[in-house]
Amino acid sequence: MYTNGSNPESGTKGGEPRLNLLLTYGGWRERPAVEQLPHLLKPMGINAMQADSGEEAETLIRERHVHIAVVDLEMPHKAEHVGRARPMSRTEEGLRVLQLLRRLDPAPPTIVVRPPQPSTREYARGLSQSLRDGAFAVLDRPLQLESMLEVLRRILKRHYQDVWPGMAQEIATGHSRSQRRQES
Repeated sequence: MYTNGSNPESGTKGGEPRLNLLLTYGGWRERPAVEQLPHLLKPMGINAMQADSGEEAETLIRERHVHIAVVDLEMPHKAEHVGRARPMSRTEEGLRVLQLLRRLDPAPPTIVVRPPQPSTREYARGLSQSLRDGAFAVLDRPLQLESMLEVLRRILKRHYQDVWPGMAQEIATGHSRSQRRQES
């Protein structure tokens, strides 16, 4: 499901999205930060593609270019399982989506969202595993919207040098959106 209704493959032309953000969600709470992000990020040209299951995330990964991903480790395999009792394989589904993202070239920076850990040992073990699996950052639930926005800012700074994906070529050639409009 595309939360802003626009074509996620688009670039910067015509005010369309410049960056595709994959948001996965495990159905653990009403009105999570994952549902608030698309409304906040759309004015900045970020296309938030929301997946409620591993199956939906896999389809989006195959069909669209993903610049940044937010992966909930406890997402169900199929969307029909959202809101039901969690099967034991939910964490495995989140790890499978992480592996799919890691195989992309280039692999997008990924934020892992995980449930609260029962012990300090489990906390450290889970953090270490997520980082080994290619996570840029790990956030524990319940998510704080400000924390998520800060991590997204750090990703843009580190991975895209504060320049939107696709804009680096325009900067290198000296063509901006306003120059293209004047040329038309």
